[in-house]
Amino acid sequence: MFRQWLALVIIVLVYIPVAIDATVLHVAAPTLSMTLGASGNELLWIIDIYSLVMAGMVLPMGALGDRIGFKRLLMIGSTLFGLSSLAAAFAPSAGWLIAARASLAIGAAMIIPATLAGIRTLFIDARHRNIALGVWAAVGSGGAAFGPLIGGMLLEHFYWGSVFLINVPIVVVVVSLAARFVPAQRGRPEQPLNISHAIMLIVAILLLVYSAKTALKGALAPWMVACTLLTGAVMLFVFVRIQLRARVPMIDMRLFCHRIILSGVVMAMTAMIALVGFELLMAQELQFVHGFTPFEAGMFMLPLMVASGFSGPIAGVLVGRLGLRIVAAGGMGLSAISFIGLSLLDFSTQQWQAWSLMVLLGFSAASALLASTSAIMAAAPKEKAAAAGAIETMSYELGAGLGIAIFGLLLTRSFSASITLPDGLAPALTDKASSSMGEAVKVAQELTPALADSVIAAAKTAFITSHSVALGSAGGMLLLLAIGIWFSLAKVNPNS
Repeated sequence: MFRQWLALVIIVLVYIPVAIDATVLHVAAPTLSMTLGASGNELLWIIDIYSLVMAGMVLPMGALGDRIGFKRLLMIGSTLFGLSSLAAAFAPSAGWLIAARASLAIGAAMIIPATLAGIRTLFIDARHRNIALGVWAAVGSGGAAFGPLIGGMLLEHFYWGSVFLINVPIVVVVVSLAARFVPAQRGRPEQPLNISHAIMLIVAILLLVYSAKTALKGALAPWMVACTLLTGAVMLFVFVRIQLRARVPMIDMRLFCHRIILSGVVMAMTAMIALVGFELLMAQELQFVHGFTPFEAGMFMLPLMVASGFSGPIAGVLVGRLGLRIVAAGGMGLSAISFIGLSLLDFSTQQWQAWSLMVLLGFSAASALLASTSAIMAAAPKEKAAAAGAIETMSYELGAGLGIAIFGLLLTRSFSASITLPDGLAPALTDKASSSMGEAVKVAQELTPALADSVIAAAKTAFITSHSVALGSAGGMLLLLAIGIWFSLAKVNPNS
């Protein structure tokens, strides 16, 4: 029994940095913008490449674990995660950091199914297994929720690469202990892999996101944007066709034909889009506009983290008493109200109102996440429970990546449209300062003090405006989604 729980501690220990790395860079965006010279577009790729790549790789890596055994998968994934952390910590450029984050995501995609498979294998007794899964889930939600605070604490005292260096000693300890104390398993060499399918899905998603970003920024000719968009769409279509015809598909696409499962996937993605996108925008406004340090920005967002991290048990009770439909639609509706309310606040003078709305947002969005899990798992046939769980996991990660992309696009477009720069700037500097808040700060460093102050003031005003537009737009979309969820779940058993 002791060896079981020791093994649990080992495999959960390496899951902590995996969960933290999903959000740890949110408060580091302004720092990366200044130290690496990263543009606004590069910042979005640095942050969201992790979740987007993991979304496509987590399913085939689970199959790889079945093929070689979860202990080997854990050791390989942890080693890759540690080496990628070193590469990220000493990245000399934004492009290098994006590549390192993609490599981190592949290591994380190995670690997640390895930890879950380890729990299933180690704990035969259902009661003990549920306790172990509860510990695993708490580590995942808590790590992601408190990522910005941990990142802020490190940036307060060390250089930005420290947010990755903390992963290295954890990996060394895990690999050393796992080699000795985690039991090995026999693999199943006949287990098919879908690596090529995963790569096709990732490339399709990245092409679609890239085309959207470049279209809004006007960085490429329209015909190039159209070609990129068309290529991504065709690849996604081919991927779906392959999955429908495959004997052992990576994703069981037929599950999406079930109305309740589809609603659950939409809820999961939307809730993650809301939480992750809001954290990123909030961290930037607090630092760029209101002069907060990274740690102060993390502390300011603590109510959101606490509410989302600890709402699970309460939301579970509410689903049992009120039913899935009310909790799901209510969670989306309250999230919409939170966003609309936050879009109207001044965070310098209305802090208590902001914290209250952040608590409401964290609780309501996390409740919608729980409702989505309930919807997906309850509606899936028993023989397809594993496939449904894989779709749910992928929805979370994809939502996290798209949240950064969507909110970043809204912010960038609105910022460029609303900024009014002072006269006297060269056209090249005007274009650069209009692209993002970070670029405006860098332009100001090249100007005379008076002109620099005017540029910074204009950028701060535009950022506040664009932040409000992004939050208000998100609130409106969430409200429409809440109405759609209410009607789509109209025939669901109220006690389901």
